[in-house]
Amino acid sequence: MRQALLGLLLWAVAGAAFAQAGDKLGVGDAENGTISMPLVGQVQVAGLTIAAAGGKIAEALKSGKYLNNPQVNVALTTLRSRQVSVLGQIARPGRYPLDETSSNLADVIAAAGGVLPTGSEDVTVTRGGKEQKVALLGKSFALQGGETIYVERAAIFYIYGEVTRAGAYRVEPNMSVMQAIAAGGGITPRGSDRRLKLRRAATDGKWVETDVQLQERIRPDDVIYVRESFF
Repeated sequence: MRQALLGLLLWAVAGAAFAQAGDKLGVGDAENGTISMPLVGQVQVAGLTIAAAGGKIAEALKSGKYLNNPQVNVALTTLRSRQVSVLGQIARPGRYPLDETSSNLADVIAAAGGVLPTGSEDVTVTRGGKEQKVALLGKSFALQGGETIYVERAAIFYIYGEVTRAGAYRVEPNMSVMQAIAAGGGITPRGSDRRLKLRRAATDGKWVETDVQLQERIRPDDVIYVRESFF
């Protein structure tokens, strides 16, 4: 029996890709942060590197006088404690692993397929129960295992009528009606840029419809309607 245990190989978690040797184990990588071993029972491994976990198991076997010089290798295939959840206006919501090359927010967003056209450039990162707003553009933000990234819905406007691509679009900073029409693919040959209507919510919550000029600034939830020309 002793000879058989000398070559003990511990598979901690089944998965697709092997973790780095320097990664630390977390509660999500083993049940309650422990591993149940023959002879020695439960061994606490949370917070240890893979190599340290193997050393601790070997020491338990040695101190219990089960083996004289045990050699234990821990092979961890997926670091579940170093995964993050990506939700909201994202192409492929789900859980994604962190590693040395993809621990930044932008890397994880890219792995999840990127932000949808209706998604905001500002996301909410929940860390330790506390929410933090983070801008995607121009900022490197390092993530930690167990965090949740939520991509909120961006402020949008709606454009209908004689435009090439009617629908909902994201409101860009200082966006004009002319730029909104361009986002919708431009006016069709039957439409007129002189016959534009704008529906906008008033302070009392009621919708007000007015004529609008091309230079008017767009607000969230505005509805633009391009009417047919007279000729």
